[in-house]
Amino acid sequence: MRPSLRLMTFGVVLGATLAPVGPAVGQDRRDEQFYYPGRFNWRFLERYPEAARLFNAFDYGHAVLYETLLTRRGPDVKRALDKAYAYLVGDLLVRPPRFGVPEEAIEPQYAKLAWRAKMMFDWAHVLHRQIYDVYADDRLSPAAQDSLIERITDYYLSKHDYAFAAAPKAMELMDDQAFSQAFRRAHPRFNGLIWAYHWLQVGLYEPLLAYHTEAERRAGVAATVARFRRMLADPPGSMPQVMPMTAAVAPEFSRRHPRAAAIFDNLHMMHDIVSDLLLADTLTVEGKRRAIYEQLAEFRDSTGNVMPREHWEMMGEMMGGVERMGGTGLGPWTDTPGGASGP
Repeated sequence: MRPSLRLMTFGVVLGATLAPVGPAVGQDRRDEQFYYPGRFNWRFLERYPEAARLFNAFDYGHAVLYETLLTRRGPDVKRALDKAYAYLVGDLLVRPPRFGVPEEAIEPQYAKLAWRAKMMFDWAHVLHRQIYDVYADDRLSPAAQDSLIERITDYYLSKHDYAFAAAPKAMELMDDQAFSQAFRRAHPRFNGLIWAYHWLQVGLYEPLLAYHTEAERRAGVAATVARFRRMLADPPGSMPQVMPMTAAVAPEFSRRHPRAAAIFDNLHMMHDIVSDLLLADTLTVEGKRRAIYEQLAEFRDSTGNVMPREHWEMMGEMMGGVERMGGTGLGPWTDTPGGASGP
């Protein structure tokens, strides 16, 4: 069953030249959201710092990408992205930052253009991080962890202005609109890096769920991180070939928490959409903002362009198999540095 797609207009101005970001661009209220309170917060960073710090590097990677796509044109885009890619893979992902990156310092023009998009991404990233924290807190029973994750998801969704829908949106929104797939075609290596980020963000849930002792979990998390690093070895062929879907990469997590899993797929689709729209030469700066905000409204709406759950659960097979996405997040322990083996 293929869901019907309600196509929208995107404020496209054909043949328009790109104008500098300036006062003509609409302004947003600069409010902030914060973590659901609890002693579990930052537990993942305490116990798995090598994995947790990678997310600080991911935040930088998204920010430098958006700023480059907005402020550069023509061949200058590729030169700037090649330089950023070399820094990310050769330096920042090798020695990730100990602290979170203030993204508006990396993407000042993009933050001015699309503050709501930045805030929606940040808010979904907080949900990601809080779920890692819950799973990393061994003071909580598995039942208590599941219950707390659902409460945190309720809290996330209560911020209606910044919450992605908790129902899986149609893949056509990412792949079949007039602007779709432009970024991945023009910059497959950087796109593969973004998809590898997204693979790890959902894949890490599986070893935290599958293993129960401290030693098992550490080995499982290390194996998943090692698989992510191998994705960067021979780009773009070693990277995910299609967008990683949470139900395929993290099936146990998705079974337990389908709302959160759908939120993350919607987040990751929106990342692709923003890259495509920022790259579009057919849009003015104000047209880019308007198009991004129309898409954000679509992705907050849980009533239209939604996949049936059974359709969503089969997307891994329909997109060529989970291996095209990088495989499941639960890798063999022999993948860990040093060749540690499991039971």
